[in-house]
Amino acid sequence: MYYNKSIQSMLCIFLFLFILFSYFPSFGFDEEKQEINEILSELQKNETTKEVSNQDDNLQLNSRSCIVLDRNTKQTLYSKNEKNRVKMASTTKIMTALVVLENSSLDKTVEASKKAAGTGGSRLGLKTNDKITIRDLLYGLLLCSGNDAAVCLAESIAGSVPEFCNIMNQKAQDLGLTNTHFESPHGLDSDQHYTTAYELALLADYAMQNPTFKNIVGTKTQTINLNGYPKTLTNTNELLGNLDGIYGIKTGFTNGANRCLVTACKRGNMDIICVVLGADTKKFRTQDSIKLIEFTFKNYEYFNLQDFAEQYVTNWKNENPNYFTIEKGNSNQLDFKIDSKLQDYKTIAIKKSLKDNIEASITLSTYFNAPVETDQVIGELKIFSNETELMHLNVLSNSTINKKNTIDYLLFFFKSYPNQLQQIFS
Repeated sequence: MYYNKSIQSMLCIFLFLFILFSYFPSFGFDEEKQEINEILSELQKNETTKEVSNQDDNLQLNSRSCIVLDRNTKQTLYSKNEKNRVKMASTTKIMTALVVLENSSLDKTVEASKKAAGTGGSRLGLKTNDKITIRDLLYGLLLCSGNDAAVCLAESIAGSVPEFCNIMNQKAQDLGLTNTHFESPHGLDSDQHYTTAYELALLADYAMQNPTFKNIVGTKTQTINLNGYPKTLTNTNELLGNLDGIYGIKTGFTNGANRCLVTACKRGNMDIICVVLGADTKKFRTQDSIKLIEFTFKNYEYFNLQDFAEQYVTNWKNENPNYFTIEKGNSNQLDFKIDSKLQDYKTIAIKKSLKDNIEASITLSTYFNAPVETDQVIGELKIFSNETELMHLNVLSNSTINKKNTIDYLLFFFKSYPNQLQQIFS
């Protein structure tokens, strides 16, 4: 009798927990939030987010490779082995989702094959002949990282996984990702399935420009429809909803790749992609991501280097009005400008400690033989701070100085020797 009551009690507890996690998927979020707050407190205590040079390892990162990419300027703000080829695990699904979004209708209903249903690893939970829309498969792909959803999507779009991978690789080529190659839509370990932290950041930046993709990876929980029945999914991204400014994008794990996380974070007008690859544990993955994000927002801000450079050149011109000598030229008034690439520096991300010590230097040739052509390189402009070079551009002639002809020489003689001319003709 007692044995039966014990069984009944265990069944009741199991049923309670099942209902709790099924209908209240946010139950475990407080634990994630607490862990992240503890990491933030530890960082503040140890001051590990203080400014360090990009070559230093003062951040003490566990991840094998990482990068912080500024989305507005495409600058690398911090990096470690960012161009090493590594396995990417389920961060692969960023490209999978992109290919699907660019090649299919989201409302199309598809049927899961036996191959898709039998795919191992992290799963949405598809069974053979299950019916589901492309849209809901994408949620299953990007929120709970379903490998079965990845194969189902690949077969629905291209007819087979190999053909789908051909589309993925072509897209990588189109985006200039020369050190990225796909052999699957899910990212399970494979020798020829690799990327780099740098190229994965570029891919993530591109993907987040797609509104549908951005919306899905920014969703914490979503209820989808599988065979006409609701199923609630929870995003595996532990930082989403728990760290200020996080709005996506994808986690990953395999034995070969270890723990991976790509995140997008925006605070104020600064918008970054952070990639960590090859962390030993989920906690290290979380710690490294938070360290990099907090380091970036603590130490960087935007600065208009174009305005600074243009003002410096204007002041220099005013202080050096007769700087040039142009042998046999019809003028010595040579105007100049900075290379058009200067506009790329209208907004740059710069370390806050460098902003108050910005200096410039201009080096120009003083002597020319005519002619001098427009857009001819005549020198260089450098802007730096504390010996850190921020900009180095060519200075170009902004006017054409022609070689003197006979008329020019006559006019010069008439202007220079008016008394002698008067005596000759008197």
